[in-house]
Amino acid sequence: MKFVEAMQSRYTTKMYDSSQKIDDARIAELMESLRLAPSSINSQPWGFALIDDADTKDRLADHAHFNADKIRNASHLVVLCVYKDAKTFEEERLADMHPYAADYYRKGLAPLGEEAVMGWLSRQVYIALGVLLSGAAMMQIDSTTMEGIDTKAFTEELGLQKYRVLVAVALGVRNSEDSNQLHLTPKSRREDVRPV
Repeated sequence: MKFVEAMQSRYTTKMYDSSQKIDDARIAELMESLRLAPSSINSQPWGFALIDDADTKDRLADHAHFNADKIRNASHLVVLCVYKDAKTFEEERLADMHPYAADYYRKGLAPLGEEAVMGWLSRQVYIALGVLLSGAAMMQIDSTTMEGIDTKAFTEELGLQKYRVLVAVALGVRNSEDSNQLHLTPKSRREDVRPV
């Protein structure tokens, strides 16, 4: 499948078939593509949790509002996290970065303050999210991005110390009754990429 075809055929899955599981080899390949995601100055300020057991999915679903059934019925859930603060990022990553990259961070980003740094770090995680969604589309794995979750509760449920949850993605096989399938709800996109 060509990349454009994959993007044309993907959609946000609203209902999953709980009887269908994505096999381990495909999940491993998808997670490897996530590991290889690009980030500014190779910062890699992320952590990823892969969840497939019913108990953990059920606990997290309790904090997912209107996304609860998606989490419970999906084959897997990927939770994307960012370092909890700039200090933790600096302690964990700067020593492993190229000296020029670390110098850029220290001189160009750190002086902007905690809020700006954390915004920048979070945007790197969203680059990884794009890779995950694109990889899933190429592999014909259905997916749902979920920001409609209680990220603080997710962070606590997963017992995270160095990270905090930003967003989650359900992965699985669509339910045949999913009303968001493209033959029922056609994809709606702008006609062109407009210059600014």
